[in-house]
This record gives sequence, C-alpha cells and structure tokens, in this order.
Amino acid sequence: MLHLGRETGSRTTATTPGPAGPPLDLVTVPARQGLEAVDILRRGRYQEAVGPVLHDGTCDTLGFLVPPGTADGWDVPGSACTRTDGRGLRIPTEPPVSGSGWLLPPAEDAPVTDPAVLRAALDQAARLIEAADSCR
Repeated sequence: MLHLGRETGSRTTATTPGPAGPPLDLVTVPARQGLEAVDILRRGRYQEAVGPVLHDGTCDTLGFLVPPGTADGWDVPGSACTRTDGRGLRIPTEPPVSGSGWLLPPAEDAPVTDPAVLRAALDQAARLIEAADSCR
C-alpha cells in the first residue's frame, strides 16, 4: 500500500514536503478496484475529470489525489484516506512516494479527483468486481 508519513489512529498523516500548491489528501485502494474506478470515471456518461493517480511499485494499490479535508469524512470500505495537515502532500512532478509512479500524471485540467465522484466510482467498481467474481 502507498504510505505517506506516520500513523495517527486509523489514518496516516502525510508529512512529505512538496512544491507550492494546496495540500492534498490521498485515497488508496486495491489496484483492481482502482483501475476499474479510473475506467468508470474516464469512460462514464459524464467523463468525469480524474486527477493524478499513483501506483505503488508492485502495483498492489492505487492512490487518488483528492482535496484536503477528504480524510475527515472518508469511510469507503476497503480503502484508506491519507490526511495532510497543511504542511504535507502537494502535487509534485515526480511521484511523492519512493517506489511509486504515476498511472495518471498531474495535469492542468484535472488537478484532483472529486471525492464524491470517486466514492461513486469505487462503489460501482466494487459491485462490478463482485459480480465478475461470482460468475466463476
């Protein structure tokens, strides 16, 4: 899983400094669900903007950059949200976590993913995966 900073209760606080820009939170999910969610967002009826997405070095998890404060209300099963404290993760040109890479790099037209839209896509992705797995 992508890890940033130190554990604080059930959440992780990102303390990695970055270049100028607003602080951000990071939602991490298993790669299979994350890839389905990216596909849902990019091919959906509304073609929602997807912000930068990180993958860990082993491609076990994906991390979606979301607005600061998202972690305060994030409760999607099977995922975690890394909270910044205002001094943490910012959109860098290089992946902010050692051993990670960009699945979708930062872009001017999609600075972050809307958490409500991401939540809906992750829910739909989980249902699709459950349906596919039950067909085996």
